[in-house]
Amino acid sequence: MKKGDTVKIITGKDAGKSGKVLRVDKKTGRVAVEGVNMYKKHTRAKRQGEKGEVVTVTRPLDISNVLVVCSSCNKAVREAYRVDDEKKIRYCRKCGAVM
Repeated sequence: MKKGDTVKIITGKDAGKSGKVLRVDKKTGRVAVEGVNMYKKHTRAKRQGEKGEVVTVTRPLDISNVLVVCSSCNKAVREAYRVDDEKKIRYCRKCGAVM
């Protein structure tokens, strides 16, 4: 999974939705997807006299709850890897196209 990939959510409250990957945290195994898993966060006023506000924030999902969408067959698939000419290449398991 890489930043910028289009993914589909397979479980949870946003199941069936898709979006673009904003960031990937390999250490915790979580992925933040644009427009999915949104929560409201209350912030304090930065200076005296201003008001606090409510901001919507994207929270990361577990990486096991998302699948990459293949650009050629438009299906949610697990990505696979193979080595061609000493380069590691990602490809679609269903149609075999290079991602």
